[in-house]
Amino acid sequence: MTTLAIQIDPPQDTRQRVILTGRLDSHTYQDLDAALSPLLGTLITTLVLDLTALEYISSAGIRCIFKARKALATRQGKVLVTNPQPQIRKVFDMVKAVPLSDVFASTEELDAYLAAMQRKVIEQHAQGDTPIVPHFAEA
Repeated sequence: MTTLAIQIDPPQDTRQRVILTGRLDSHTYQDLDAALSPLLGTLITTLVLDLTALEYISSAGIRCIFKARKALATRQGKVLVTNPQPQIRKVFDMVKAVPLSDVFASTEELDAYLAAMQRKVIEQHAQGDTPIVPHFAEA
């Protein structure tokens, strides 16, 4: 069974930190949407997603994060991602560089590709072959 734990820290001024643990996918993204919805209705301008313990992200999870980013952008806010695992960082790098709709015929195809790519990064990391991943801005 797919699980996602969501811990919401107390806000600090206009900044809110949310810690995600587990898998953010088609089975769990609605939990994150539900947790973020009330936060996005407040005066926060910076949402910090701590992904230290996030093991996997699918296109549904990415859409959830982009949805929060879009909501905060309406008031000059932003979503910052901290401590992503190598495979999560790689997914964010790919998504930023390539429009998803131009490459994949379906969500299922995209999710299969992302799963295979993340497995490869985990295997490389376990063997000590650290993949080349650009630096990611951290909060």
